[in-house]
Amino acid sequence: MADDGAPSTACTGSSLLQPLSELTDLPLDQVNFVACQLCALISAFWFRLFLHPSKTSPIIRHVVATLLGLYFAMFCFGWYALHFLVQSGLTYGIMILTGVEHMHKYCLVVALTYLSLCQITRVYVFDYGMYTADFTGPMMVITQKITSLAFEIHDGELKHCGEMVLTLYLFRRMPSLLEYFSYNCNFMGILAGPTCSYNDYIGFIEGAPRRCRDYKDERKSSSKLRHSEPSPNMEVVRKVTTSFFCLLVFLSVCKVFPVERNIDDNFIANTPFYAQVVYLYLSMLTTRPKYYFVWTLADAINNAAGFGFNGYDSDGSARWDLISNLRILKIEFATSFKVFLDNWNIQTAHWLKRVCYERCPYHPTAATFILSAMWHGAYPGYYLTFLTGIVITLAARAVRHNVRPYFLHSSVHKLVYDVITWAATQIAICYTVIPFVLLSVGPSMKFYSSWYFSLHIGCILVAFVLPVKRRNLPLKDQQKSPVQESLQRHLEATDRTCSQKAKTT
Repeated sequence: MADDGAPSTACTGSSLLQPLSELTDLPLDQVNFVACQLCALISAFWFRLFLHPSKTSPIIRHVVATLLGLYFAMFCFGWYALHFLVQSGLTYGIMILTGVEHMHKYCLVVALTYLSLCQITRVYVFDYGMYTADFTGPMMVITQKITSLAFEIHDGELKHCGEMVLTLYLFRRMPSLLEYFSYNCNFMGILAGPTCSYNDYIGFIEGAPRRCRDYKDERKSSSKLRHSEPSPNMEVVRKVTTSFFCLLVFLSVCKVFPVERNIDDNFIANTPFYAQVVYLYLSMLTTRPKYYFVWTLADAINNAAGFGFNGYDSDGSARWDLISNLRILKIEFATSFKVFLDNWNIQTAHWLKRVCYERCPYHPTAATFILSAMWHGAYPGYYLTFLTGIVITLAARAVRHNVRPYFLHSSVHKLVYDVITWAATQIAICYTVIPFVLLSVGPSMKFYSSWYFSLHIGCILVAFVLPVKRRNLPLKDQQKSPVQESLQRHLEATDRTCSQKAKTT
């Protein structure tokens, strides 16, 4: 047992900020993390202003971004940061030595296995229940980047059923070792992400024309706006303000509604069930602002460096949401399980969709949730959360498909439906996610048994009574989506532009 006054967990990084940790009564690893993110924010402005693509070469930008990222990683995690280089080096060797046909599978297995071994070691060897900043967090993002790039190269080189697979992330060449490490370990995303397409990252480093995701809105903007480079300063100020407001809210209320009270014997025995439901919602609501803080600040860091521009709205206002990881208002007012998931940890959802859901021929929903559980870590609570998420997702999909059409005939009926589904969605999310916070099997099962496994049983019955026809088809039977068709037109236009420039040169 630790001595009185000693921190509950040992920080593996620098102890330079130990006095600040004692002053704020926060763990040193968390203080180091926030300090490095603030330094990364300042560095991002400097990177954009003084190392702009118009002023320096891509090699210099790659080197500086990588060295800064590794320095911040060493400051936060000490020599454990070497795992980032080892994981990236192993998978780069696999990409070089194996053929394009199978590299994506090997990279997924190796990167995920390496991540899982580190997570298991951290949880069961060092400190079970340590729920603070640790080196496996950045490794989770690096795992996404490694596998995303491997799938991009695979999809960009191979043909399926006589047609080139088209995605928003089409890629046509192997990166150099410097480019690879820069993509995985740059200072803008090494600590908290978010994951981004390699194609988008290289375009940012080289100063190439950005790839807008929404071609419809892009066509609506004027030609003058289309070729301009907007300033991210106001967007960065907005996101930094939002992130620290969320941090303030979290520090103010996280101890007022402790999640552990949901499984307290006296609370369960003496509190009416409706009050337990309300408390569950409030206790889980207060856990979200810390994620809002981390992800919004990470987004602001990338924007400050000039990365994340996603074209213009129809009114000409710039969008800086290319790699955003969440939409807070849509999360808090979500009226379906799907809407909540689509706006929470967005880049991870895109990654799971690309590497699993769209490629799995059987039970893609279950496979995606299981992969997500494996990626998150070794705590049993993670698996309970994602296994619960499978049945709730199937039930929510069935209800929306079969019930919602009856409420769309009038605005009043739709409002009633939205209010009911909002409440149901929030409670279902809390019910699903509470093992994610409790971590262990015992406390999680105690909570579920206090609720008599009501949502599990109800969702299974709903999924059987209200079946939904399977909509996803094998890859060979799928038609091109509107996004794919837009991308095809975009690629053709880009090729024509490149050809004209080559002729001119």
